Amino acid sequence: MNKFKEGFLWGGGLAAHQCEGAYNIGGKGLSIADVKNVEVNGVAREYTDGLLDGVYYPSHDAIDFYHNYKEDLALFHEMGFKCLRTSIAWTRIYPNGDELEPNAEGLQFYREFFEECKRLNIELIITLFHADTPFYMYKTYGSWSNKKYIECFERYAKTVISEYKGLVKYWLTFNEINGLPYLPGQSLNSVRDNKSDLYQAAHNQLVCSAIAVKYAHEIDKDCKVGCMLLYPTAYAYSCSPEDNFELMKFKQGMNFFADCHVHGKYTPNMLKILENANAKIEVTEEEKEILLAGKVDYIAFSYYNSTVRGSSPEQLKATGGNIIRGIKNPYLPSTSWGWQIDPIGLRIGLNELYDKYQLPLMIVENGLGAEDVVNENGEIIDDYRIDYLRQHISAIGDAICEDGVDVIAYTSWGPIDIVSAGTGQMSKRYGYIYVDRDNEGNGTMKRSKKKSFDWYKHVIETNGREL
Repeated sequence: MNKFKEGFLWGGGLAAHQCEGAYNIGGKGLSIADVKNVEVNGVAREYTDGLLDGVYYPSHDAIDFYHNYKEDLALFHEMGFKCLRTSIAWTRIYPNGDELEPNAEGLQFYREFFEECKRLNIELIITLFHADTPFYMYKTYGSWSNKKYIECFERYAKTVISEYKGLVKYWLTFNEINGLPYLPGQSLNSVRDNKSDLYQAAHNQLVCSAIAVKYAHEIDKDCKVGCMLLYPTAYAYSCSPEDNFELMKFKQGMNFFADCHVHGKYTPNMLKILENANAKIEVTEEEKEILLAGKVDYIAFSYYNSTVRGSSPEQLKATGGNIIRGIKNPYLPSTSWGWQIDPIGLRIGLNELYDKYQLPLMIVENGLGAEDVVNENGEIIDDYRIDYLRQHISAIGDAICEDGVDVIAYTSWGPIDIVSAGTGQMSKRYGYIYVDRDNEGNGTMKRSKKKSFDWYKHVIETNGREL
């Protein structure tokens, strides 16, 4: 029996700052991603105050998707992609972020890129903001807690939504918006210890999201706009009431943003979270009206691993994961980066989100980061990646068929090797397509198919019947 309905959107997901390169070409301005270095010998990535001599910035070239997108899209088309999730770089459209007129070269680049997708019958799922705040905006206006960001983002969002009407059917507003309280420096958007600043930044992004949703609905009745969440399924460390209470509070915090996206207002629980954090934020009556008018059509989320929560700090044995850290789960295997592999957790997460919000779901990030080796025959035999993806896609099928969850798309993360957001390295590879590029920026950029390329092609051909 086919667990995936006809028209299911199979594809892959990218982010502009991790693939495009061409950081100073075509009128593009600097984003904060362009001033973030690479992890070296275990020393974590850092943002630098502008571009420094002798520092390697991996986003500057990335995999040069900017100049190679037609070749890469042809490979995606060969795999049978029904959709592609990627982002628009704000600083290609407004180089400083606060200009009054857009950059024509940036608009033209994305038009040609998107038209090529249309020619190949690849549906676009476009993220408006993916962790690339304009550097000038940050230096001039500070964090996202400054309401100046609302004015500038509104101009940017309305520009691209109107420009690409008819080319983009699915929009996403902010990537992993609910990751902000856990890693507020992800977009240099707030200061961790200042809860008022952090939640004001969160509010401003929620307003920006609602503005984009409202405007898109007004000008294009055929498009759909969703939010995008970080959603690691979470388990209690034990059956003790204390551990389960901690788990409940963790889930409430994770759902803070989704509650507003879906309900169009601050729910009682959201207000209590602000009160308990002693966070004082400015919310105008006009902004309340915007939130109510900008409710999302669907929910997209990333899922790589699950996490475990407990009430006692002594229990904590931090394990790796996508932003969220937790207690190591003894029942699960781990990747080389310590991310625990839990396909059933994806099924649980799908059920939780659908039960709570009753909106269509997209999994727009899911995949295995691994060090791939090119053998003596020039092949990359990535059976470990195939196994990971097979288990997770099977779990999605079970959630659809056996649990009644409405899932409309699956875009595995990094269908072509890209710069890691966490480390800035190329050695942490996710793709079906290998890119000859190393952690120091050396290599030919040549694209090569991995074993998983043909495997995923067959998955799409059979609409998930054969994994």
